[in-house]
Amino acid sequence: MTLPGDLEEADRVERMIRVDHAGEYGARRIYQGQLAVLGRGPKGDILRHMQAQEQVHLDTFSELIGRRRVRPTALLPFWHVAGFALGAVTAAMGTRAAMACTVAVEEAIDEHYRAQSGTLGDDEAELRDTIEKFRAEELEHRDIGLEHEAELAPGYRAMSAAIKFGCKVAIAISERV
Repeated sequence: MTLPGDLEEADRVERMIRVDHAGEYGARRIYQGQLAVLGRGPKGDILRHMQAQEQVHLDTFSELIGRRRVRPTALLPFWHVAGFALGAVTAAMGTRAAMACTVAVEEAIDEHYRAQSGTLGDDEAELRDTIEKFRAEELEHRDIGLEHEAELAPGYRAMSAAIKFGCKVAIAISERV
């Protein structure tokens, strides 16, 4: 027998998996956009390293989508274009702007993953551990961006605020749609 509280919990976890899958999909597309512009330059290997980690994150959430029968967001085609565009545009602005994009996205994702992890109990320990592992890697990406002069990008504060706001909107929409 499913109790009302169980249904709410199941819905909450489904939303987490849906939005995390969408976010990792978008992150991979951001790096693909950055690599399209900067891939042959001195930051190419760093971007490929971060993209490879995002691919593992995406593969994990894709597997969870299938195993738990969670409906993915209907917005994946939009995130496909928007993620690549964000990556390519910031990369075209220069390596510092690309790194500023990385820092802003990863700070938004850190906040998001931290909030999710804090709501998961022992019955979802595996999902919580996965989120915490990925959160640590997202913070590594943030640190890489900071080490590569993200904060020296022209208009860093405004760009960072705009990207973080966009991430928060994307999270809110992707949980439900």
